[in-house]
Amino acid sequence: MPATRAAARAALSAVLGLTLAGCGGNGQPGDTGRETSATSPSSTGLAATPPSGTAAPRGEQMKIQIAINDQRFQATIFDGTAGRDLLTQLPLTINMIDHGAVEKTGPLPTPLSLNGQPDGADPDVGDVGYYAPGNDLVLYYGDQSYFPGIVIIGRLDGEAASRIADLDGAVTATVEPFAA
Repeated sequence: MPATRAAARAALSAVLGLTLAGCGGNGQPGDTGRETSATSPSSTGLAATPPSGTAAPRGEQMKIQIAINDQRFQATIFDGTAGRDLLTQLPLTINMIDHGAVEKTGPLPTPLSLNGQPDGADPDVGDVGYYAPGNDLVLYYGDQSYFPGIVIIGRLDGEAASRIADLDGAVTATVEPFAA
């Protein structure tokens, strides 16, 4: 039994180390990286490592897949009222337009809950957001400053933000739970 516990601890340490290594700064003065919170995965297979600085609730996360044209992107949705509401609407097909060469936005069928959410946010490149006044899902691929009504609900994985930046004009995105 002690050998099994040691192996489990080593595996958990490796996963947490990789998670921490993949996090970037949130742009706040004196911040050198995103703070993480480590908890045990639940029986649903969700992991817990939401960022700080975006005022996203701490808790579990879920992976989604976004398909635009022939490209597929993954994102992590944070556990919070808005993120959970988005997940209940999946799968979705969203017509998205480009705004200011920093984001793709498209309307959701129903509004997401704002209970416990901040009044606004300063999204980082690669964040997934919800713009409450327009009821829009937002994929940030450029620098957007603080704006009231923005709620950060997740984070694009890997190089997705730069790949989305390369997509000109309006796009149709299919958003669904990620099946590994």
